[in-house]
Amino acid sequence: MRRWIRHSAFSWAVALGLALMLPASVARAKSTPITHGTLELIAEDQWIAPGHTLYLGLHFQLDKDWHIYWINPGDSGEPPRVEWQVPRGVTAGPIEWPTPHRLETPGIVDFGYENSVTLIVPMHPGAGLTAQQAVQFGASLKLLVCSREMCVPGKAQLSLTLRVKTQPPLPDPGAAELFAATRKSLPLPIPKSWKISVADANDSFVLTASPGHPIIDHPITDHSITQAVFFALAESQIANDAPQSVSPLASGFRLTLRKSDQLLKPIQRLRGVLVLSGDRAYVIDVPISKARSGSGTP
Repeated sequence: MRRWIRHSAFSWAVALGLALMLPASVARAKSTPITHGTLELIAEDQWIAPGHTLYLGLHFQLDKDWHIYWINPGDSGEPPRVEWQVPRGVTAGPIEWPTPHRLETPGIVDFGYENSVTLIVPMHPGAGLTAQQAVQFGASLKLLVCSREMCVPGKAQLSLTLRVKTQPPLPDPGAAELFAATRKSLPLPIPKSWKISVADANDSFVLTASPGHPIIDHPITDHSITQAVFFALAESQIANDAPQSVSPLASGFRLTLRKSDQLLKPIQRLRGVLVLSGDRAYVIDVPISKARSGSGTP
């Protein structure tokens, strides 16, 4: 259990767990109150069909100045934890996490989301799922909602009922805009034209990127990258409050990431999200090599 209290001298309140089972609807359940916000379970499609992936969304609407956490919460906090109750023949996939934001207070840097965010979760119905009148999805959540001064833990129990049909599902018009906006906030795979390397340089990791040819959705020229922020997927690898310095190269850039003081063993790969100028984010999963002596590069 990580220590999520943000400051040793702040007071915190423990929220009562919400045990509300929502009334069923076709593709959208009623909003449930949570601590300093609301939570809603929604479906992208109007019904579920055998062999067709269904995307559910956990939509958080948070009060001003309150936030929840990314999968790596940073220096404090806990990400939302969810246990799914799914119909027989359906398998729940992992959460698709939108690109996080840095949430800074003196001496602490956390990663998470303010205002509103939707966590998308794929559901995989087997081809043998039998058409029936309706099936129910349930979600049991544990979450931590924080401001800059305090954190409040809470629980929520959500449910959503969908019909099962044999024909391919139709999108729910009421959910289309929300799912489309959320997918724009998901980090993209690194383009094949890029060359990415990471070197272990004693107290730092040095990430070197050569984008290669310009990308249609994010054109990059040799000197266009002036800002870059890296969010490590795992905790205690990167010093969250340390500056991340960007150095332009002839064909790309170099990003220096100071190691966390809590990183006690070597790691083989660096995984996370790289956010560039213009808020375009990419998934990074790169093996780590040893830097050449005196060069700071592999």
